[in-house]
Amino acid sequence: MARKNEAYVDTSALIAFVDRSDSHHTLFRQLFSSPPPLFTSTLVVAEGHGWFLKRYDRLRALQFLALIEDLKPLRVHAAGPAELAAAAALLRRFSDQELTLVDALGLHLMLLHKTKCCWSTDRHLRLTGTPLVIDEL
Repeated sequence: MARKNEAYVDTSALIAFVDRSDSHHTLFRQLFSSPPPLFTSTLVVAEGHGWFLKRYDRLRALQFLALIEDLKPLRVHAAGPAELAAAAALLRRFSDQELTLVDALGLHLMLLHKTKCCWSTDRHLRLTGTPLVIDEL
C-alpha cells in the first residue's frame, strides 16, 4: 500500500543527486535533503550501479550502493515474475515509445501504488499520468 505523499524514485533522480555534473543536481540535492517516503525498484538500483560503474569506476558504483542502503526513507521493491510480466505488458502497450524494462517497471509500480509524484528527469515516466517533480517546480 502506498504511503501518503510517497514518491517513486527513478535512476535519473539518483544519478542527479549524486553526480555534481548533472544539470538537475541542485534540485535533487535539495529534494533528498528532506524527502517524503520514497520507493524504487531493484532494477533502478541495478541500473544506477551499472551507470556509475561504466561512467566512473567500481568505487563509485559501490558508493552508490551504500547510498541506497543508507537512504532511510527509501523502500526498494523486488522485481519478481508478476512485476516483470506487468512491465512487459506496459512495454507492449507503449510499443511506440523507447521504454526500457526499468522504465516500464517504474510505470507499473506507480500505477499499482497510485503514486502522485515521480522523481525523475525521464519524460517517459509520465506516460501513465504521474507528474514528474521537475514539471511541478
